[in-house]
Amino acid sequence: MTVHFIGAGPGAPDLLTLRGRDIIAACPVCLYAGSLVPEAILAHCPAGANIINTAALDLDAIISHMQAAHAAGQDVARLHSGDLSVWSAMGEQMRRLRALDIPVSVTPGVPSFAAAAAALGSELTLPGLAQSVVLTRTPGRASSMPTGETLTNFAATGATLAIHLSVQNIAAVTADLTPAYGADCPAAVVYRASWPDERIIRGTLADIAGRLDAEITRTALILVGPALAGEGFDESCLYSVDYDRRYRPQSAESPWAGWSHGDG
Repeated sequence: MTVHFIGAGPGAPDLLTLRGRDIIAACPVCLYAGSLVPEAILAHCPAGANIINTAALDLDAIISHMQAAHAAGQDVARLHSGDLSVWSAMGEQMRRLRALDIPVSVTPGVPSFAAAAAALGSELTLPGLAQSVVLTRTPGRASSMPTGETLTNFAATGATLAIHLSVQNIAAVTADLTPAYGADCPAAVVYRASWPDERIIRGTLADIAGRLDAEITRTALILVGPALAGEGFDESCLYSVDYDRRYRPQSAESPWAGWSHGDG
């Protein structure tokens, strides 16, 4: 018996990985994170599966369901939105399960920042403009921020910022970022990236807050940085004629297959 943590992706049902789909289809128990997981993904559960919405459950209740499945020898599909590596609350569940000697596995999912970048048609790392992406958030009820992890500190790097769980604080966000990036720095808000009601709001740090409708108070990602303009950047050496491609194999059978210096 295993509890399989699965990243269910940003919203569009077809952005679920094939591995995730197949694990869900094989598990007689499914725990999912409420409205953040679309019903179409739950349709992959086998007939007669015990499907449990954990939105109203505390951690003890969630673990109790997993313990019951373990006692019955039933695998569990534990679905969280996006990818499990950030803000999924997977860590606290895994800590409890490991203490109980209950086996776990992790299947990654498409993260919301990637879905938002795709909606914008943007590459977040453009040569000469930005080569780093910072995934961060502002303090909230569920989690405070460690000392040093401030927007002003991250802004000093000039990196592209993907600011999660913070659209309700957008006025404070823009105020913190403007001194480093400048008021004319490109900014965007992507609401419910990849869902049918997805919305994209583009602007600058000077005006993005004023462009938002009052109902956009959650499930939206803020992106900030010069790379969002998609102009004024250098061409990389990756495809230049004289570039040494020793780490970029011509085929999967090449001796260097599997080695790469980047995702390009």
